[in-house]
Amino acid sequence: MARVRYLCKTIFRMLTLLIAVSILSFVLIEKSPIDPLVAYVGTNSTLTQEAKDEIAEHWGLNDPPVQRFVTWAKNFVRGDWGDSITFKKPVKTVIKERFQYSLALMLVAWVFSGVLGFLMGIIAAVKRGTFLDKVIKTFCLVLQSAPTFWIGLLLLSLFAVKLQWFPIGLAAPMGKMAEDVTLWDRIYHMILPAFTLSVLGIGKITLYTRQKLVEIMNSDFMLFAKARGENTRQLVCRHGIRNIALPAITLQFASFSELFGGIALAESVFSYPGLGSAVTSAGLNADVPLLLGIAVFSAMFVFVGNLCANLLYSILDPRIKEGMQSEK
Repeated sequence: MARVRYLCKTIFRMLTLLIAVSILSFVLIEKSPIDPLVAYVGTNSTLTQEAKDEIAEHWGLNDPPVQRFVTWAKNFVRGDWGDSITFKKPVKTVIKERFQYSLALMLVAWVFSGVLGFLMGIIAAVKRGTFLDKVIKTFCLVLQSAPTFWIGLLLLSLFAVKLQWFPIGLAAPMGKMAEDVTLWDRIYHMILPAFTLSVLGIGKITLYTRQKLVEIMNSDFMLFAKARGENTRQLVCRHGIRNIALPAITLQFASFSELFGGIALAESVFSYPGLGSAVTSAGLNADVPLLLGIAVFSAMFVFVGNLCANLLYSILDPRIKEGMQSEK
């Protein structure tokens, strides 16, 4: 019964979140100054007024906002997410095609930021107070304060334009058939966007890991272990990493939603055909069905990710599992 109650509460929270996200997204889109009809036909269109009225009637642009939202919500519940004004395809198809690129990009950036940030944090904590520690902290603070698109443009100008080590953009070579694109082509085009996106988490993970390890290194049981003759490497490997692993994992899973939010800027800079660039195109065209579909899908994705993280915490730390059971 406790598990059933917990599952019901989780589903209720998810439904509440989806309703709130859909309403808020629709209100923000309605307040946008972009006219979807003008964005669809263009500012210099030669279409007659009758043709424009037919297009507006087809997309339901003449209906009141409340009626449009209710119609969209009813169709969404039945599984019909509508058609994209921008891509002239069903919203489900656009999300499916674009999300596979974004998911691969996010996973690579997520793993890279977590591993690199964790290692840099350990090094900074072990070498605290030294020149290397100051360099790492300065580097992380710069990454934290620098906008994602600025980092992307900088990497693009240096490594793609000047040095020509990497392609300028896209997810595959231009002029190459899809069946001829190799795995290395995908990885080669993903390196710069993935590194740009990983900037969102490297600095935070590094600074947090450093601070936690410094606190543990100054604790009484670490001083006792040091008095027994254990060197710095043994202290870090036997005691330090074990105690900072769970907080680092917690922070790393929490940063996944930030990666999802920053992916639009990274993909726009590198013309990467993912979900983020689709959001940018849909926003510029006031594509209500696609924007609402991506907003609800993103909320579900982040919610499920956080739920999986909570379940993982309970496996790694039995104390968290006991706390969850007491809350049930």
